[in-house]
Amino acid sequence: MGRKRKEVPVDEGESGSVEKGEPKPVKKPRNANSSKGKTTLPPVDTTSWPQHFQYLYKVFKALNTVLAFCSSRKNFAITFPVVRLSVEQLLKEPLELARVAELKALLPDTVKFAYIPREELRIHGDSQETSSRRERSPDFAAFATSGASSSKLDDQAEHVLVLDFMENSRGKKSTNQGFGYTLPPALTPAAMKRLVERRNSRFVDAINELLEATRQGEDPVALLQAAARDHIPINPSGSPAPTSSKGKQREVPSPEDRPTIDAVMQELLQETWYQDQLTSRRIFDARQGRTASLEVPLSDEIQQALSASRKIMSLYIHQVAAIDALAQGKSVIVSTSTASGKSVIYQVPVLKALQEDHQSTAMFIYPTKALAQDQRIALEQLLYSCPGLEHIKVYNYDGDTAQELRAGIRENASVIFTNFDMLHTSILPHEDLWRRFLKNLKIVAVDELHYYSNIFGSHVAQVMRRFRRVCAAVGNRRICFVSCSATISKPGQHMKHIFGIEDVYEVTEDGAPSGRKDFLVWNPPLKDPMDASLGRMSSMSEATRLMRYLMTRGVRVILFCKIRKVCELAMRTLRAELTAEGRLDILDRVMAYRGGYSQQDRRRIEKEAFTGNLLGIVATNALELGVDIGVLDAVIMLGFPMGGIASFRQQAGRAGRRARDALAVFIPDPFPIDQHYVNNPDDLFDQATNDLMVDLESKVILEAHLQCAAHEMPLTMEDEKYFGPLTKGICETRLVKDKDGWYHAHPKYLPFPAKHIALRGADEEKYSVVDISKLDRAGGTAQILEEVELSRALFEIYEGAVFIHQGITFLVKEVSHDSKTAKVIRTDVNWITQPRDFTNIDAAQTYRIRALRESPHHAYYGRVELKTVVYGYFKLRNRAIIDAIDLETPPWERDSTGMWIDVPKQTLGLLKHSGINPAEAIHAAEHAFLNRFALREDLKTECKVAEKEYKVGPSQRKRPARLIFYEPSGKTGGTAVRAFDHASDLLHDALDAVEACPCEEGCTACIDSPTCKSDNLVTSKVGALIVLKAMLGRPIDIDLIPEYPLDAQTFETVVEAPVVRAVEGVQIEAA
Repeated sequence: MGRKRKEVPVDEGESGSVEKGEPKPVKKPRNANSSKGKTTLPPVDTTSWPQHFQYLYKVFKALNTVLAFCSSRKNFAITFPVVRLSVEQLLKEPLELARVAELKALLPDTVKFAYIPREELRIHGDSQETSSRRERSPDFAAFATSGASSSKLDDQAEHVLVLDFMENSRGKKSTNQGFGYTLPPALTPAAMKRLVERRNSRFVDAINELLEATRQGEDPVALLQAAARDHIPINPSGSPAPTSSKGKQREVPSPEDRPTIDAVMQELLQETWYQDQLTSRRIFDARQGRTASLEVPLSDEIQQALSASRKIMSLYIHQVAAIDALAQGKSVIVSTSTASGKSVIYQVPVLKALQEDHQSTAMFIYPTKALAQDQRIALEQLLYSCPGLEHIKVYNYDGDTAQELRAGIRENASVIFTNFDMLHTSILPHEDLWRRFLKNLKIVAVDELHYYSNIFGSHVAQVMRRFRRVCAAVGNRRICFVSCSATISKPGQHMKHIFGIEDVYEVTEDGAPSGRKDFLVWNPPLKDPMDASLGRMSSMSEATRLMRYLMTRGVRVILFCKIRKVCELAMRTLRAELTAEGRLDILDRVMAYRGGYSQQDRRRIEKEAFTGNLLGIVATNALELGVDIGVLDAVIMLGFPMGGIASFRQQAGRAGRRARDALAVFIPDPFPIDQHYVNNPDDLFDQATNDLMVDLESKVILEAHLQCAAHEMPLTMEDEKYFGPLTKGICETRLVKDKDGWYHAHPKYLPFPAKHIALRGADEEKYSVVDISKLDRAGGTAQILEEVELSRALFEIYEGAVFIHQGITFLVKEVSHDSKTAKVIRTDVNWITQPRDFTNIDAAQTYRIRALRESPHHAYYGRVELKTVVYGYFKLRNRAIIDAIDLETPPWERDSTGMWIDVPKQTLGLLKHSGINPAEAIHAAEHAFLNRFALREDLKTECKVAEKEYKVGPSQRKRPARLIFYEPSGKTGGTAVRAFDHASDLLHDALDAVEACPCEEGCTACIDSPTCKSDNLVTSKVGALIVLKAMLGRPIDIDLIPEYPLDAQTFETVVEAPVVRAVEGVQIEAA
């Protein structure tokens, strides 16, 4: 029905945080008699094999039998001593470690033979009893006895050698199409026999392939034994870095001595594990820098400073164009590539202004504190190298600045590095204390201008208007504004919207040099090349393997992940894999970086990266912005970024930031939006980015800032030149007018109106995650790991959860909702937890009703209730469920505002009659609507979750048939009311876009959304067309609807939408 959707996680909940497996078709039930008469595989003729291979086959068959038995026991900890004991009993002779290494070399993707931390053998944490239907599973490592050769397990060992087959973790498929995890393995004797035969056949094929590939005069046995040397596990507890097959220790080369990216690629494509993952490669050749001369040359002192601190002897053409324009009193926007030297553009004019007048001041505004600190240090070095300006005082002024230091900064600073939050809450409300600084202000620089869009950008635009108004009032109308941005569409227009000025000089021609860059699309290989229905290998395992490969060759890598949990899971995977390989030398140089870490931790990681100590960083989009973390050689993007094409290009630009050759790799998830770019890779480079949106007509935002502006200094109608034509109406109805005609802030906003407005949305309550692992030791203390926002805490720090920090696992022992703390202990477990949860988004009360143009139906606006319940969690190992735990947690309930449009009852019936899943149709129509809405980043919808919609069994949560949209908690920008006011236009635009799109099942141009929490798995393009046409009163030709087979196993999850009560006196507004 619609686009085929299978296999995603959990029972009744939403869970987009764990990497989901490749969707697979549900197998048809096999006839009960279909297996009758089926024969086993014919005997294998091995007489032509070398005797060593015949013996190796005997070893493999014994090992296969033992591991097949173990795989049917869900919680076996399959250590090498345990397996060795059983295999030796079958062979009647000792099992040598070298023979197992040969099997690993022969079947590298099948055999797992590696050390893991000893504590990972634990099956259950001791923090919480499991469900009554399952008993705790024993640690089978305890059964290692001393009866076999070298099989005694050292109880004090930090790491344990594990031997297993990779596919043992697959388990059996759930009958639920939407269920993304396998159930615990439970093989019947017949299934176990087939499993053994299939593996034996795989071994035979591998031997035959080796024999065929061996050139005349070579010994295949010697070749295999040589290859096996690389697969002898090394105990990380006390072993050196591994050696190559040639016996030489493989050391990580320094960044200066690393091979070229092209050489690394040539070597990579020859690796045995390369299976045609490379689906697209685009090479951008190196580009020479282009320089020019300034119209008015720089002073000798400034030239000396540039040379001494930056080794800059000449300026690129875009730097010259911008500096010349600023010298002429123009305001400038520079939109060029990452690392093109944009900071020089506003630093040089500041030095010139300070040389001409030491009383001059400047303000640099950055979106993050880390960026501001980076740039302050850079300017201090420049000033220190400039004769005559060594005494200039430069400060950071942000939320971390101590109160006792702020007065001194106001009185003495020549340059401050701040952010719009401080401008809004600290500088403008106290403009009287800043008058010295504001009167002498010559340059205001706003970096990373592309960061300011949507609701946040709309707030910033009003703050800038307030700022310009205050500066004019203190007599300063000579400020030059300069802004820098990554490459965006219409940069000049965006600066005009943010700053409220008309005369903007735009610089977009990039003169900076650039090294060669390779862009790759790297699709994970099929699990079985002979059976595509089994899907592809995990994108995360592919990303971490590629990252390890690059790091061993001295290539500095950053791995970008879409969300925090995936970031930590990737770091955990790297930690396990590098430990298993004995590469602790590399592991010590890899760190994760994301939001939530403490300020001290993030500064420490940034310093480690900048100084070149780190080889690898696993990060979220927190590092998309230009924090200087030194030279990076490669970027790996795990999944298509939620920020879309602009975010993709920003992340890709993080590599090769200093003109060296670089590599950018996109590793797609199996989801529709990722696969679109696999099939259309040119879109990654050629597709235009969306215009950055700023809403200057939002009455909600404008009123809030007019209250602030009136408090800073009373308003008059002359201020319309700053705030626009809506100013008069809002002042007359929402502010207080005195007898002289001045407008003042309304008393309800006093005494401090700015406190009522959070530019980035209301600050959430946070839970402190406290590590109490060392409390039972002498002198041990508790340590705060990080703070977690309430909206995330609900899904991450319930009792029994595995919490991951820097790839290290902790078990949540206790949660106090009163003190907002979660106590955790350091625990190496070999499972993760996934919450079982759901969120209902329900229209609660109607405030406004608007007719839809040329339609008998209506759009509604009002109060929306959000209710999230976490009712349990799964323990997962290798995507297989090892336990299911029930929880009783209080629901998280909150209110918002939103808009909704009901699906007509007749349309709901038509969808069902046509075999189209209503949930797919509604979800796709919601995406189509949002895709046409300019402020979609600040409007959310109820995404349909595959595990619920495709559940084989009745659902208790039947959702109303309506398109519903709401503002995220804490954000009050009037976004929902804007969508409501333009509902007719948006519906028409959505229908036109879906009808005109040439794709068959939906794509990013019509019904797929990069921000969908459910990965666009539950959508139907045909269904979306039916829903949109019905809402607009368009005729629907039933004969043109494709015939979909009615699924007898489908259960109803969507029902007719009930009427929502309206406030008294609501009238239907004209379309």
